[in-house]
Amino acid sequence: MQFEILKHPDERLRRKALVVESFDDDLGHLFKRLEVTMRAGPGGVGIAAPQVGENRRLVVVDCSESLRPCKNHGLLYLANPQIESVEGESLGREGCLSVPDWVGMVPRAKTIRVSYDDIHGRRQSIEAIGFEARVIQHEIDHLDGVLFTDRVISSKGLVRRMAS
Repeated sequence: MQFEILKHPDERLRRKALVVESFDDDLGHLFKRLEVTMRAGPGGVGIAAPQVGENRRLVVVDCSESLRPCKNHGLLYLANPQIESVEGESLGREGCLSVPDWVGMVPRAKTIRVSYDDIHGRRQSIEAIGFEARVIQHEIDHLDGVLFTDRVISSKGLVRRMAS
């Protein structure tokens, strides 16, 4: 069963999410519901728990079926993700399930090293590049109450998405 996605300007999208401390079956079910919700959205390649009203530091990312070619790690369940290092900068178009119908040009690091707890609470680390790095940075922003619209390079950079 999927969650309802919160939409801007819902104030819950601006909260700083709480650290995940319990790694149990309930967490696994929550990750799965987040994944189902992400896949149901148009172009959904990532989702953060705060987008569905769950104030926890949880992110789901899967760029493997994206039309944007990139080396990626497939389906990722990230608890308590933290960017450890960044390299380079890239400007790219972003949209968001919580800010429907809008896209904008956002600067992001080209390459990141991110550490996170896996579904069992074991600390892991991966290097993400290109589009996958962009998606992970976008979702981690949600954990800190930051929307992509906060990072758009100029007021002219935010535009209404054309209806398909």
